[in-house]
Amino acid sequence: MQFESLSEFLNMGGYAFYVWLSYGVTFGSLGILLFLSLRQKRSVLLEISKKMEREDRLKETRSSR
Repeated sequence: MQFESLSEFLNMGGYAFYVWLSYGVTFGSLGILLFLSLRQKRSVLLEISKKMEREDRLKETRSSR
């Protein structure tokens, strides 16, 4: 598809609202998915490190007895 001007491109042949809305929803959804995935990864890593510290403390107390 060829456009004569930038305003024609932005107008998308009269379908600009639907075209740009679909792009917005798509990239918004991907952004939210990325944000939530990174937050969950950080949470899981913190939980794992806490469990490892707990296990180390238990090993120390068992070996000191």
